Amino acid sequence: MKSIQVGLLGAGTVGSGTFKVLQRNQEEIKRRAGRGIEITMVADLDTARAREVAGEGVKVVADAREVIANPDIDIVIELIGGYGIARQLVLEAIAAGKHVVTANKALLAVHGTEIFAAAHAKGVMVAFEAAVAGGIPIIKALREGLTANSIQWLAGIINGTTNFILSEMRDKGLDFATVLKEAQRLGYAEADPTFDIEGVDAAHKVTLMSAIAFGIPVQFDKAHIEGITKLAAQDIKYAEQLGYRIKLLGVTKRTAQGVELRVHPSLVPSKRLLANVEGAMNAVVVHGDAVGTTLYYGKGAGSEPTASAVIADLVDITRLHTADAAHRVPHLAFHPDAMSDLKVLPMSEVVTSYYLRLRVADQAGVLAKVTGLLATAGISIDAVLQREADEVGGEGSTQTDLIILTHDAREGTVDDVMAELQALPTVLEPIVRIRKEELS
Repeated sequence: MKSIQVGLLGAGTVGSGTFKVLQRNQEEIKRRAGRGIEITMVADLDTARAREVAGEGVKVVADAREVIANPDIDIVIELIGGYGIARQLVLEAIAAGKHVVTANKALLAVHGTEIFAAAHAKGVMVAFEAAVAGGIPIIKALREGLTANSIQWLAGIINGTTNFILSEMRDKGLDFATVLKEAQRLGYAEADPTFDIEGVDAAHKVTLMSAIAFGIPVQFDKAHIEGITKLAAQDIKYAEQLGYRIKLLGVTKRTAQGVELRVHPSLVPSKRLLANVEGAMNAVVVHGDAVGTTLYYGKGAGSEPTASAVIADLVDITRLHTADAAHRVPHLAFHPDAMSDLKVLPMSEVVTSYYLRLRVADQAGVLAKVTGLLATAGISIDAVLQREADEVGGEGSTQTDLIILTHDAREGTVDDVMAELQALPTVLEPIVRIRKEELS
């Protein structure tokens, strides 16, 4: 059977990895797909780099629209990234009847509803395994492997840069700024790391997973997003003393009131597998009603891990290329006319538990006043840790740290009581709040 022909837009890190893996494993891939898969055309503004990546026998052009216009191309791989020209090119490829494979989580998190609707109307596939957690097949697991389950929640370490930074801060006791510079030197963090350290990249990914898990539209604009830039080394140390590790988590849960969709630093019990994911690795925990809790772990970025996911999508499309569109797995696992209108909850309505750190005057009655305000608000306390004053501020210090772990409480209620606590004359600095996820 004639090989399926593929056009590649963008010949950077993942594009070069895709060529390498396709070439190295071509016989194995052909046996699995039922026919050959060949990248026959590449578009990149840096044509010299593209020629070096593609090698002999592949047509290289600077204009991506030449690839889309080629009637021999069956599948277009979009590896340009971003929201701008990538959106237009993907929509043009769909309009031209091409299937699309993309690693662009930002594009799908923001414009996915439009793109999936266009693909459904045209009867083509948009595959995006590489958009979430690199080489970990989490999209396939959610869309197909767990299809018998009512998924209750999922939580993931889905940004390797921030996980590397947090691991280094914990292991070496260093502050955020110092470790960020080291992460940039080692190539784990970009020169402009904003999307990573502010939680935006993780929010793109958890938005896509939430849509698949619960059959809701992609709604990135409703995600609550916090990064790790304000985390202090002492909070990581205190969390450790209390039996927790701090991780940047993407969390989405189904509740009676709606769907939670949030990214923020979280205390995770040290005994949980997720707490022990270190360095630049990724992991996602999914809880379904039938299967219970499952864990997916691996490299979340990199040339060949991401290429692995790209090629898996190419194989899936190749297998289904001639199938009736109605018999393919829907883009978001649920048929478009069966999507749910479950609302995404504002953060003020989310219920979880909390770590609170208060820098307070080291004097009698402070703890009683703090716990009294929490009790009045209906917030029960799980644990209290009070440091010695000289441990916090040195010998003769008149300040101390008061650390409180709460049981479950509504975020809006915690906001209100934090305002009351902050107003106390004995609370000397802004209160630190970090959410706590037991993942049980």
